[in-house]
Amino acid sequence: MRLFPIAAIAALSVSLVACSKTENGSEAKTAPAPTATAGPSDAEKAALLATLPAPYNGGDLANGQRKFALCRSCHTIAEGGPALTGPNLYGVFGRQAGALADFAYSPAVKAAGFVWDGEHLDKWLADPRGFMPGTKMSFAGLKDPKDRIDLIAYLKVETGYKPAT
Repeated sequence: MRLFPIAAIAALSVSLVACSKTENGSEAKTAPAPTATAGPSDAEKAALLATLPAPYNGGDLANGQRKFALCRSCHTIAEGGPALTGPNLYGVFGRQAGALADFAYSPAVKAAGFVWDGEHLDKWLADPRGFMPGTKMSFAGLKDPKDRIDLIAYLKVETGYKPAT
C-alpha cells in the first residue's frame, strides 16, 4: 500500500508550515529569492565571438560549454560567483595569474608572473602540471586543440571578456 509515503509528505508539509510561524504566531517573512542577472543573449554571444582574435573567433560555443562541464565541479564563471576548489573564472582574461583576492593559490600560481590570455590558458588546459609544475590543480588536461579553442572561446564569451578597442 502507498499510504505511508503520502502520509510522510503530508506530515512534512505541516511541519514546514508550522516552522514558518514566528514566536507570536504571525507568518515568518522570508527574503526574496535572489534574481539571476540575465547573461548575454545568443545574438550578443555571436557578436562577441566574432570580435575574438583567431582562432577563438571560430570557436564552437556549444562544444566549449560541454567541455566546461569538466571544469564546473571546481570553477564557477558567473560574475560574483563563489570560488570552489578553484577560483571563480569571471574576468579571468587580463587578470594577473594568482591575483584573485580571497583565493588560496599554490605558490607556483602566485609566482607565475603572467596575465591570463588565450595562449596561456591554452597551454594550461593542455597540461596544467606540465605547464606549471607545483600547481594544486588536479585536472589531467584537455588534449584536443579544437576542444581547447572552443572552451577558451566559451570562457571569453561567458566571463566578461572585453576585446581591446
